[in-house]
Amino acid sequence: MSPACKFRALCYTIEGINSFATATYCNYLYFYFRDRFGFDDRQNLLLAALLGLVYMFASWQAGRFAQRRGCFTALKLGFSLMAMGLAIGLLLHSAAGEIAVAGIVYIGTCFVWPSLEALVSDGNALEVPQAIGLYNITWALANFFAFFIGGTLIKKVGYGGIFALACGLMLVQLVLTFWLKRLHAAQLRPGSGKASALAKPAGQLERARNFQRMAWLANPSAYIAINTLVAVLPGIAVKFHLSTMLAGFTLSIWCFARFITFIVLWRWTAWHYRFRWLVVCFALLILSFATILVAPNLAAVLLAQIVFGVAIGLIYYSSLFYAMDASETKGEHGGIHEAAIGAGNCLGPVIGASALWLAPGNASMGAWAVSGLLTVGFGGLFWVRASGHRRHSI
Repeated sequence: MSPACKFRALCYTIEGINSFATATYCNYLYFYFRDRFGFDDRQNLLLAALLGLVYMFASWQAGRFAQRRGCFTALKLGFSLMAMGLAIGLLLHSAAGEIAVAGIVYIGTCFVWPSLEALVSDGNALEVPQAIGLYNITWALANFFAFFIGGTLIKKVGYGGIFALACGLMLVQLVLTFWLKRLHAAQLRPGSGKASALAKPAGQLERARNFQRMAWLANPSAYIAINTLVAVLPGIAVKFHLSTMLAGFTLSIWCFARFITFIVLWRWTAWHYRFRWLVVCFALLILSFATILVAPNLAAVLLAQIVFGVAIGLIYYSSLFYAMDASETKGEHGGIHEAAIGAGNCLGPVIGASALWLAPGNASMGAWAVSGLLTVGFGGLFWVRASGHRRHSI
């Protein structure tokens, strides 16, 4: 195997490990606060909003840091911060302390994802679609697996056990990063990472950047829905009398649907730069999100999760693909991509928590408020597209 192939394989290995570790921690963090500190949906939404705010600002700066100081330095810093945060969290016993720990873990994550996105998409224009496809498939599979078995792990080893596992995996990734850096030096590929944007004619590049702007609106909207949903999953589990283990099995279907969608979009590329696919999935996102939160029976929730996973799959894939395909500074644009995710992670839970505070007797108010916000974003998609057409005609 060539050094280049070894380098890519190790990139995806680190990515998969990181996705599993962070998903195990982040997806069950709200169950932990419910079981340990008695948090309800409104308190979990406020926690999600706070962490989303941290993620938004930290991702933007982390992407710039990776572009200036190098992706490997950013990876080492990120894994060190996450390992340190998780280790400290095992020793604390207060809600305030665990919230601070979660903030440290989220900041560390911000240094990792933009760097991995830049490293896997570093190459010529023909390599980018394949690299992004494998990147998405890898993290989505690991994310689903962590969500699916996380409830079972909690039952067997407790929250402390899964947080210790995540901490250990961060240390493993830190060691692997040194090996990754040596493989990168062995490739000797001068000028890599610049051909994607520079190779495009001016008109095609402007179209790519217009789709990039649309995806940067759509993807935060998707994460408005995702982070709101993840924060209230403990409440949904209570609603349908699901244990933490059963919640892991039944409420992770959307993660599996997203994984399958990534495989389809990787092999079938006719969706590239097609507005209709983006707008249809945005509409399905709104419909499926509201259904999951207000459906009166579990069967409807399971079906809506499939639609939800397909919708967010295309929206996320579009955002990352257009960010990498239309940019030269991939580390910085990876940071912008992650910062947009953070904006969505913050805004959705804020709206949901505010609605529950204003109407505490109406459990569905948060779902309808966030759905209304998503509808505004849906309209904004058409506005961004029209603005791009006007800009191109001038």
